[in-house]
Amino acid sequence: MSQDEAKMLVDTPPQQTEEDEKSSATYKAGCHCGYIKFSVTLTPPLPQTKVLNCNCSACTRFGYLLVYPEASSVTWHNDSRARCSNYRFNTKNKDQMFCKHCGASIGIDFREVHKPKHVYGINVRTFFDIDLDSLTYRKFNGRNMVPPAGDLSGQYWDEEAHKLK
Repeated sequence: MSQDEAKMLVDTPPQQTEEDEKSSATYKAGCHCGYIKFSVTLTPPLPQTKVLNCNCSACTRFGYLLVYPEASSVTWHNDSRARCSNYRFNTKNKDQMFCKHCGASIGIDFREVHKPKHVYGINVRTFFDIDLDSLTYRKFNGRNMVPPAGDLSGQYWDEEAHKLK
């Protein structure tokens, strides 16, 4: 598998079947302190959705377990999307969303990656009253498959030199 194919796997939501699209469920979610609140409608619902469990440096450090709803399926309450702090690294085209007060990892905004469709990678750890042990996971070796492969933690992008340091 090429690195481009691997990148598409981690950045592309799994395809749904016609049967999957018949059922959906809405989940209330938010950060630890309550500053950020939102609702996510998943089709199919969590019991039938495979949650991405990636081992790349970002997913590992941020505790991401991701599902990929379209932006139209995410309702941000009290302007919570604007309340998110954003962090960009590596390709600089995805916002890693966090709460600036409690530090909770909300997910990833793929608005500049999946055009014209706006997609989020939402961390299911933010969903209220979810039993993480009951979910089905899709493991992904992002550490070795998504360019640049390796652990990027502790590195930063030097704007003047145009390289990671």
